[in-house]
Amino acid sequence: MNDFGNYILLFFIAAVLLAGLFRKIPVFNAFLDGAKGGIETAVKLLPSLLALLFAVNLLTASDIMEYIVTSLSPIFEKLQYPAEVLPLCLLSPISGSGSLSAFQSLLTEYGADSYIGRVASVIAGSTETTFYAIAVYYGSVGIKKIRHTAFAALCADCTSFLLAALFVRLFFD
Repeated sequence: MNDFGNYILLFFIAAVLLAGLFRKIPVFNAFLDGAKGGIETAVKLLPSLLALLFAVNLLTASDIMEYIVTSLSPIFEKLQYPAEVLPLCLLSPISGSGSLSAFQSLLTEYGADSYIGRVASVIAGSTETTFYAIAVYYGSVGIKKIRHTAFAALCADCTSFLLAALFVRLFFD
């Protein structure tokens, strides 16, 4: 069964080559033009991605994350929201690998079937790495004004964060 995927890939490569030859398209030149465009896109994205990596490293290497979590914990405890998932909520819009690490540590510490593990699972499955997506997609086409997109996406993330605990409480308790 593992070879099936390889055969499908080989079939599509052969189909593209044959279609190019049939239509008298210089396939190799088209490939080189596409590769050149890919490199140009990567160079355009580099500053945005470097800034994003710097911000993620700043948050994780410093005590800023712990300070934010400690400051917000009393508010979330009054709302009966598990404060343990706050690092996941803070990292999720910024970094996929950072949020995955926070998610894994929550599952390791509290278990996948615990209330905290379930809330973390819903958050991990219903949120997006907002700033990474904006940096990649908007950076590739040169859009610099992200204010409205970032606000709408962060509102959607906050909605997911808040409703995760409610839905887990309603449907899994």
